[in-house]
Amino acid sequence: MTTFTHLPDLRLGDLPARAARRWGNLPAVHFVAPDGTVHSETYRELAENVDRVAKGLLALGVASGDHVGVWMTNRPEWLHLMYAVGKVGGCLVPLNTRYRSDDMSFTVINAECTHLIAIDQSGPIDYRSLLAEARSEIEAAGHLRTIVLMGQQLDGTTPWQQLLDRGEDITDADLAERAASVDPDQLMMLAYTSGTTGLPKGVMHSHRPILNIRERALVLGHTKNDVHLNYLPLFHIYALSEIALTATLTGGSQVLFENFDAGATLDAVETFGGTVLHGFDSHWNDQLAAQAAQPRDLSSLRIGSLPAGMESTVPIARRSQDICPTISGFGMSECWSFICVSHPSHTLEQRTEASGYPMDGVEIEIRDPETGVVITDGSPGRFFIRNFTVTAGYWANPEATDEAIIDGWLDTGDMACMRPDGHVVFMGRYKDMLKVGGENMSPAEVEGYLLDVDGVAEVAVVAYPDERLGEVPVAYVVRSADASDESVTEAGLIEPLRGRIASYKIPRAVLFVDELPMTPSGKIRKIELRAHALQDLADR
Repeated sequence: MTTFTHLPDLRLGDLPARAARRWGNLPAVHFVAPDGTVHSETYRELAENVDRVAKGLLALGVASGDHVGVWMTNRPEWLHLMYAVGKVGGCLVPLNTRYRSDDMSFTVINAECTHLIAIDQSGPIDYRSLLAEARSEIEAAGHLRTIVLMGQQLDGTTPWQQLLDRGEDITDADLAERAASVDPDQLMMLAYTSGTTGLPKGVMHSHRPILNIRERALVLGHTKNDVHLNYLPLFHIYALSEIALTATLTGGSQVLFENFDAGATLDAVETFGGTVLHGFDSHWNDQLAAQAAQPRDLSSLRIGSLPAGMESTVPIARRSQDICPTISGFGMSECWSFICVSHPSHTLEQRTEASGYPMDGVEIEIRDPETGVVITDGSPGRFFIRNFTVTAGYWANPEATDEAIIDGWLDTGDMACMRPDGHVVFMGRYKDMLKVGGENMSPAEVEGYLLDVDGVAEVAVVAYPDERLGEVPVAYVVRSADASDESVTEAGLIEPLRGRIASYKIPRAVLFVDELPMTPSGKIRKIELRAHALQDLADR
């Protein structure tokens, strides 16, 4: 592969204007609203809208280095905000739209957000009410200065249109001066992910990983003729990196959806001549079912991506070739999306049973988890990465940073092996983490909520295989001595979690036991519990 690290510095906020100069009249975004209507923007219009929002942010008082939280489902305004925050030198803090009041308040406070921009409602989810519930706690932390809401307002919030109107007083020269002052090495984004402690951690990234996106786009042959289907949530680096930013860097268009709908995605392939399709195995599984139920003409698709390598993904990865040829890749928030990727020219086995070939400049070591010695015989071990895209660390969490980054090497906490053909195979996680439909989930966080309930003595949350989502959480609970079967129930533990934490974190089932299996050192044998769950839930 050719390396392109000689390219000039690329800053997030510069990309729309760069694209407008090159491909001004070409379509940048087609937003397919839930009601089926389509809103389209050319690259020239995208750049104009980004500047309008950026001027609004300046008028709002967003200073260089301020942290701006964005809590909204996919829509063109999300893209405008992303580029605008980068253009004025702010740090983007994407907030998971599956967050509920507790998740959201913790993240906004931990990130020290000075501004929060949110929507009021999406489908049945009332974000305005969730924000109102958490607002006093957030404001008490002392960092938040402004809340901007799209739609129905709360007392003291700023309407989105007002932000745009106030920006009219900012000159082009004012905006250009601020944009020119942005250092590519300054903090561009805090990408929050769950950690083994149970609390989300803010992964710090500068503007530098944009070069990694550009290089991968060139290697995979993305051009202005491509139409990228984008139903993945924009708060996720997968969507930002591999779709939104890739399209803008190469002049392709993206078809943007507020939420994932397999049938609507395939319909859009037909309508817009879609050429590039990304997703986790759960998305591909649903799209295969939708295509079987109602065949569409998908002949325009030339390439897709499906993070593969684990045994559970192989059957779906192979079946997905019925939709289009796919490549595999390995990435994580800490190293900025794919740092290993396969190529359409690779064999079917390489593209579906491995996790990609390391990109140029990416150093990989598989180390013995006990001794730390580098493994060279292809045996599995602990997966370490070193590259310019690796995070500088976790925001306001030096302990976690020191634990994860050792002499410039990122300890992924994952198990992997290096094959003789140079491809990496991701095999699972050493760290106590679940991956539910592509979302990382910490058992410790949910365990904390359940342990807070009267009558609960001990809790262990483990993974249970799920055909669609890969795995889902299941909770094993030991009642306290003074609790009864009637006072501590499955419904009584699960229902209070709804509206407080993201739905994917809520246990699929609660199983009551007299005691949890323990190691001699007093640690819970979660491997044993996972095996028990297969039997205990078999008849449910």
